[in-house]
Amino acid sequence: MGKRKQILLGSLGTALLGAVLVGCGAGPTGSGAEEPASRTGSAQQIVLAIAGESEEGYDPTLGWGRYGSPLFQSTLLKRDADLNIINDLATDYRVSEDGLTWTVTIRDDAIFSDGEPVTASDVAYTFNQAAASGGLTDVTILEEAVVIDDTTVELRLNEPQSTFVNRLITLGIVPEHAHGPEYARNPIGSGPYQMVQWDEGQQLIVEANPNYYGESAGIDRLVFLFVEEDAAFAAAKAGEAQVVSVPQALAVQTIEGMTLYDVTSVDNRGLMFPFLPASAGETTPDGDPIGHDVTADPAIRQAVNYAIDRQALVDGVLEGYGSVAFGPVSGLAWEEPSAAIEDAQPEQAQEILAAGGWTDSNGDGVLEKDGLTAEFTILYPASDSTRQALALATAAMLKPVGIQANVEGKSWDEIEPAMHSNVVVFGWGSHDQTEMYNLYHSQAAQGDFYNAGYYANQAIDNTLDLAMGASSEAEAIAFWKAAQWDGDTGFTAKGDAAWAWLVNLDHTYFVSDCLDIGQLQVEPHGHGWPITANIAGWEWTCS
Repeated sequence: MGKRKQILLGSLGTALLGAVLVGCGAGPTGSGAEEPASRTGSAQQIVLAIAGESEEGYDPTLGWGRYGSPLFQSTLLKRDADLNIINDLATDYRVSEDGLTWTVTIRDDAIFSDGEPVTASDVAYTFNQAAASGGLTDVTILEEAVVIDDTTVELRLNEPQSTFVNRLITLGIVPEHAHGPEYARNPIGSGPYQMVQWDEGQQLIVEANPNYYGESAGIDRLVFLFVEEDAAFAAAKAGEAQVVSVPQALAVQTIEGMTLYDVTSVDNRGLMFPFLPASAGETTPDGDPIGHDVTADPAIRQAVNYAIDRQALVDGVLEGYGSVAFGPVSGLAWEEPSAAIEDAQPEQAQEILAAGGWTDSNGDGVLEKDGLTAEFTILYPASDSTRQALALATAAMLKPVGIQANVEGKSWDEIEPAMHSNVVVFGWGSHDQTEMYNLYHSQAAQGDFYNAGYYANQAIDNTLDLAMGASSEAEAIAFWKAAQWDGDTGFTAKGDAAWAWLVNLDHTYFVSDCLDIGQLQVEPHGHGWPITANIAGWEWTCS
């Protein structure tokens, strides 16, 4: 961007911030006087511009907290900086030998922000409500949550599920006595912070929860700004925000008094292939077409995987702030390292295509086979410049091997009916292995975003079922790895190549030099506020 535009953005960001922060008064226990935010932050208040506003509100039973700390609510368990599972509200849990009953005991000193105690009844209510709501937090495996005593609850499942432990990690506990239709916009919880004010589309103000059972939060008040990336960057440069998330294109710049945090993530981007042939004539429950005759050929899918230079995508599109991806769980404990391939090999891609019967019979540079042309369209959301750049760069890498990839940006409303019959640049990434199941199990193909390409392999289904039905996360890992590649088959590039995974985005943040945010996790997909997983431990270090 030019200097003039930078100046205009800076003025806009500062003006917008000033307008938004008017009305940031004292919290529930204060005088109510309106006070402007400090330009430099303090232990009393910091400003964060990290996107992540939840349009649906902050109700965990409807999905809030799936991709980061629920902030207002406690969870039974949590993951530490190394992603190990540790206790939070729970003091212990055990799983029955048949895997059907999870018995959880909770601490007896937890209090909701309205002063009421947290009991096993609240835990049971939360899980039963989440199961009944059909929200984004998938608790459909739960048969019933039953109170045993004030601090003990049994979570009874319909069938064993190793990934159920992730519900204990992400599902924030809500108060039975105060949960209702208005809860999402006025949450009450036992987490480290409580809501003070939410001006939708503008800002969210929260204060430390005085009833929190854990160590007192190091920052008294947090102001979350909901502004575009350029305006957030301008606010940081103006000294009006202490934590900002920025795209990779802005991460190469510097801000005086702030340090760039380059955080590893499993927030991936990849090309999803329609797996079935269009000639089969199948449609989704909504009548949308399924399949593509070209991408149904495994030689095409594998050749794409080998032709792409993923490191070039990291360096060129992500400005170096990312890593190559060969599957959906890169860098996590359940990744199968042997599934990785040596990519950037156009010659090998051409050999795969030739062996698969693809030839350039008319000399136009695009291969043909049985009356088909090696051509497909890559769709991406038009509002996402990173996905656009990945799609265009990938198309350029495929052209020399004889594959014509046409790139089109569309709205999600336009993409949804077309995503089962076109290649799509999707983004996923979770600490929850259930996502792998949903992306690749044939039963997950129901006409929505999960398994949008209608991938189906009975052997992979069987392995994924074994992973889900294992008695623990540790026992399941061997099966999750085998589904990726077991030496003979798998859903990754060496096997069915159901996707061409491209990159993992690093999450890039500018953080005030006066703010110690501790050790950060490998972050999941960027919805929510993944950087806040350890927010209760943040400390202001300047006087």
